[in-house]
Amino acid sequence: MKILISNDDGYQAPGIVALYEALREVAEVEVVAPEHNNSAKSNALTLNAPLYVHTAHNGFRYVNGTPADCVHIALTGLLGYRPDLVVSGINNGANMGDDTIYSGTVGAAMEGFLFGIPAIAFSQVDKGWAEIEAAAAAARNMVADMQSQSLIGTAPWLLNVNIPNMPLQALKPLKLCRLGRRHAAERVITQQSPRGETMYWIGSAGAAKDDSEGTDFHATAHGHVSMTPLKVDLTDHEHLGYWAQTAARLAGHAGAVRAPALEAGMAGLA
Repeated sequence: MKILISNDDGYQAPGIVALYEALREVAEVEVVAPEHNNSAKSNALTLNAPLYVHTAHNGFRYVNGTPADCVHIALTGLLGYRPDLVVSGINNGANMGDDTIYSGTVGAAMEGFLFGIPAIAFSQVDKGWAEIEAAAAAARNMVADMQSQSLIGTAPWLLNVNIPNMPLQALKPLKLCRLGRRHAAERVITQQSPRGETMYWIGSAGAAKDDSEGTDFHATAHGHVSMTPLKVDLTDHEHLGYWAQTAARLAGHAGAVRAPALEAGMAGLA
């Protein structure tokens, strides 16, 4: 089994180091990760500047780009082979609910999925790296179990996994969950720069809004590792029928507007 690891906290983050050390026990592993912290970069690709790849003393390769950049260039030429699995993390803090839209950790895994490779995004629930070795061991065990069940290297899938900051033996069994929801973010923070200009800092993420049973918030709050399968299709399939009627009315209205204009144009040609 060959695994590509990336993250959004940067190649020197304790989370990616612990994940590498754990996964190398069950697979051939390579790291291609951002040079600096790229949290909340989602699926962003760098298209207006060159990307450079350097190798650290421990063999990790790092890129002056986003998490998605790292996976993209790894899969389109840097590695020279197709990995069986793309793993992202372990992130310094949760990626649950609405976080998944913004998450660079999820973005890196999603880039692998878009290339048709199974992918997992791993995050710890609380920031600070407490019990990071336990989280890495839990990730290794999950990957090894999936390999033994022939789930890796077949059809692509995308999983978002959040691990409570607890000793390995204290972690409760894996739970399949849906994404919860958060309240709106906290107010923007304003400061004055030394030159008297107003600076704005994005506020903290809001508290959980939907943390009912069955959500990732609920599972991790009760000590379980949460696992949520994700998809890329953002189509609102449930309301396609409603919008079909709306689109028909809009198309009819547009046709009514075009008809007089066409008649006026024909009159001008007469």
